[in-house]
Amino acid sequence: MNKLTKNITFWMILSALLGYYFSYLWGDQSWLQVKEIPIFYQLILWIKSLFISALKMMIAPIVFFSLLGGILNIKEITKLKKMGLITIGYYLSTTAIAICIGLIAVFFIHPWENSDVSIMVKDNVHKTRSDTYQAPQKFISEGDDSGFKILTAISQRAFSNPFESLSSNNILGIVTASLLIGLALISIAPLKSPLSSVVEDINATINKILSWLIRLTPVGLFAIAFDFQLKTNGAILEQLFNFALLVFGATMIHGLIILPSIAWLYVGVSPKEFFTKSAKALLVALSTASSSATLPISMQTCEEEFNVSEGVSGFVFPLGATMNMDGTALFEGIAAVFLAHLYGIELSTFSTFSIFFMAMISSIGAPGMPSASMSGMQIVLLAAGIPLEAIGILLVIDKPLDTFRTAVNVEGDMIGALVTQKYIDAKTN
Repeated sequence: MNKLTKNITFWMILSALLGYYFSYLWGDQSWLQVKEIPIFYQLILWIKSLFISALKMMIAPIVFFSLLGGILNIKEITKLKKMGLITIGYYLSTTAIAICIGLIAVFFIHPWENSDVSIMVKDNVHKTRSDTYQAPQKFISEGDDSGFKILTAISQRAFSNPFESLSSNNILGIVTASLLIGLALISIAPLKSPLSSVVEDINATINKILSWLIRLTPVGLFAIAFDFQLKTNGAILEQLFNFALLVFGATMIHGLIILPSIAWLYVGVSPKEFFTKSAKALLVALSTASSSATLPISMQTCEEEFNVSEGVSGFVFPLGATMNMDGTALFEGIAAVFLAHLYGIELSTFSTFSIFFMAMISSIGAPGMPSASMSGMQIVLLAAGIPLEAIGILLVIDKPLDTFRTAVNVEGDMIGALVTQKYIDAKTN
């Protein structure tokens, strides 16, 4: 019993349940409309905001210095090349699998097929197949060069001013700058350079601050669970429910079957062992809906529970927070097909594959923030010729779905670290 009470995961689960239960018993949805919010609810919102802001505060330095430290710990460029190839190969492979699951879902299940939905366009209600609706120009079509437009946008985001990237939490830009600086340092600096010691000291300082934040996690989870229950209490339209159920099912197949199978078959870690040891990180991901905010806890969990080296952890996780968004890619692809049906846009097989390809591309470099997929969703909607205001439809049910796809993203990062560590150990031996 004494061991249980000292377990941070136990307190996180208990505080989240208490927050949800207290909100159900004493919360009042009228608080969401009134100007004078009760002091108790103001305190809840303040704690929630403070906790998430504290996690966000650490994102930029964690990504930059952990990746830089990971590269410096590797020492050899040849080893970095091998690690980069296996890590990126793993991320692209799991994202491709997630895309295949989404394609199967929209081609063979599509539960919204027989629904009769009205959509508000320019303050006029039109039926699904209204002749008055004019679809915007499609962003991608056969023979179009829009793929290069996307690559150009990603390149511009990656090779942006490093200081601007740090101040705006541009994860893709931070990772690019850190990789280039790290590669340059291990090319010109000796193995035991003063710069390496400075980076190690900075990482140790960051980890100390993170340990303080982790101790406060149960308090933050209580506030998040309380507010979440209060804001999501209400009926969901049948078609949105069917869509959400399909996305949830596809995400769970990827998160509970595909990814654990990779860990079991390749690394030798059983699903039971993996979920038991990674529960703390996955719970934070579910609560915050932010893979970037969960980054420090994910790294700590892999290093302490799965014996992943700091070099591997410092390289794999910041990179995964940028390009490993399996749940996001799956959600965006299915969501675009769903919205296309609501607007009466007929999609060919080529168009459907194009949508999922764009979902895969837009998920790379997406910020690991709550509902961050909405920014990348704009690209996917344009691919299908869907008006951007359709994003408002998704916001109705995005929050609960966002929590689960974030957990799958974090799970994929952790298994990626295990796979990379296994590969490095095999090459070393």
